Amino acid sequence: MVTLELVELSTWVRFPYISHLFMKPNKKIVVVGGGTGVFAVLSGLKKYPVHLTAVVTMADDGGSTGLLREEFGILPPGDIRRALIALSNSDNKILSELFNYRFKEGSGLRGHSFGNLMLTALERITGSFSAAICEAEKILSVQGNVLPVTLSTSRLVAKLQNDKLIKGETNIDIPTHDGRLKIIDVWLEPVAKINQLAARAIREADVIVIGPGDLYTSIMPNLLVTGFKEALHASRAKKIYAVNIMTKFGETNHFNAEDFLRVVMKVIGEDTLDYVLINTKKPNLARLKKYAEERAEFVELGKLPDKPLPILGDFLRGKGFLRHDPDKLAKTILFLL
Repeated sequence: MVTLELVELSTWVRFPYISHLFMKPNKKIVVVGGGTGVFAVLSGLKKYPVHLTAVVTMADDGGSTGLLREEFGILPPGDIRRALIALSNSDNKILSELFNYRFKEGSGLRGHSFGNLMLTALERITGSFSAAICEAEKILSVQGNVLPVTLSTSRLVAKLQNDKLIKGETNIDIPTHDGRLKIIDVWLEPVAKINQLAARAIREADVIVIGPGDLYTSIMPNLLVTGFKEALHASRAKKIYAVNIMTKFGETNHFNAEDFLRVVMKVIGEDTLDYVLINTKKPNLARLKKYAEERAEFVELGKLPDKPLPILGDFLRGKGFLRHDPDKLAKTILFLL
């Protein structure tokens, strides 16, 4: 177990430009997940001279994404949109705001994100979802690449401790069932095969970062894709898992870091990861109050194994939502690189 103080990151934090001096340019970093967790990692790392690839979950079926998925039969665009915005290097900030804009009026448009609609239109124009993403990368001046983990259409299924099956990512994410029941297993129906571009990026990476993100609805839909584990094992990259700061009701009730790690290693193998990043900075009571109302708890350490090597430290954002700080994550990942 290593704390950030023990590995002397204080100099790195004070003088982040040393990354440019001691790191060969164009090191390849692959970030795996979905939602706000991947956004944090990507937005922190894009400030440095590395080649970034986001490998993104294709299990989302709620909100605007779910409607477009049902009506147009396309792969879910929501998590792709977030990753594109995170990697955008466009000087025109209005472009990123446009991609994130969500309509609040109109019987047909209400609830839809402009970026989701644009990706849907680009898919129709280009003839494929992959080509649509490539065009969106050009429009947003994306630094790196955004890749769907799979090009197959599938649904996430969870089995609860009472043997009830919950089908669909959004039904797991926002439980209408008894959210106190533990999830004991998850899988994809039908089986989804890995996107070969994503598999290649994983195999050729120097560092692979999994998470942070909702364990069962953002992380696991990537790990469960057929061929993902094999690509991970074939890669010589340093493999890092970033544990969530807070639990999520209905998914990870009462989980500690040991529990998060156990679920991930059950799927990808116990000897796969090299490091696990765990936040030890506890938020103040005022910031925790809102989360207590949502039955979310601060993630404590638990009994951690020696491997993967635990890297403990303050990864907490200074204000606002209890999420990882992009700069703290980036500096730590680059230090390990």
